[in-house]
Amino acid sequence: MKKYSGIDLHSNNSVVAIIDEMGRTLYCKRLPNELAKVREALEPHRGELAAIAVESTYNWYWLVDGLQAAGYEVKLAHVAAMARYSGLKRRDDETDALELAQRLRLGNLPTGYICPRAEREVRDLGRRRLQLVRDRTRHVLAVENVQARETGTRMGANEVKRLDADAVEHFGLGADVTLGMQANVAVIQALNAEIAKLERRILKRVRPRPEYRLLKTVPGIGRVLAPIIMLEAGSMERFKAVGNFASYARCVDSQYTSNNKKKGEGNRRNGNKHLAWAFIEAANIAKRSCPQAKRFHERKRAKTNAVVATKALAHKLARASYHVLKRRKRFDAKRCFR
Repeated sequence: MKKYSGIDLHSNNSVVAIIDEMGRTLYCKRLPNELAKVREALEPHRGELAAIAVESTYNWYWLVDGLQAAGYEVKLAHVAAMARYSGLKRRDDETDALELAQRLRLGNLPTGYICPRAEREVRDLGRRRLQLVRDRTRHVLAVENVQARETGTRMGANEVKRLDADAVEHFGLGADVTLGMQANVAVIQALNAEIAKLERRILKRVRPRPEYRLLKTVPGIGRVLAPIIMLEAGSMERFKAVGNFASYARCVDSQYTSNNKKKGEGNRRNGNKHLAWAFIEAANIAKRSCPQAKRFHERKRAKTNAVVATKALAHKLARASYHVLKRRKRFDAKRCFR
């Protein structure tokens, strides 16, 4: 008799539920977040356990990796896509765990992508780099703003990134203002070093891969954006069609219509925010460096505005990236911007 398990995962504990193929509850208990404890609860049912559904939360890595290493088939439940039944009078962690198991049994469990561990580690390194870049931008803007307030002039971001304590001293500002700016500059220097270290590591891991070289043929996608797009997208076999990939990259509008009238928006955050950022960045670069992309952007801008035109170009580049990776062929500007 087949059995199914659902695990409602929390920050410091998990509720493990097991049901049989008739939907009867065999086991339901709250356990501490210790892999040994969870495996001990599952072990008596190993031979009949068809699969385990784990709730997709921020801390699922340790549990999914551990269960897969132990030989279990694991499904990552996409909770945002699960329509909750509102008719229940009482709902708790136990009912949530049992619902995961029941959906697994009935075959209607929405699932998310489980990125292979080795690939995921490099991908998360790219996310860490992006976090540091955003922190650096905050400090760069702080220095630019102080310079503008105190002198009426403004430095470019690249100039700020090259500053050191001595250069700030020569600005001739007040002692307290100088000290504050030097603090920002010191943080920028530290972040520059760490960002460069992460970039070297990421490039070392992805440079030999053909996907990296193919993506670099797409306008606006260079040595920084290519690894991000490649690692965040994963295998193109995940997506049924190019539209699915564009939607995952948040390049498709979200709207509800009825009787040909727009009734609202929903699910705008469904997708990969890192891919969305990467393709917008690629669009901003492409409209400056690629003549065909520039003309496309100008035509769109003439009909709408700059923001919508940039998003349209990002959508175009996302679709092009899908075909480049799917067909394993270099970017063709004539085909993309015909």
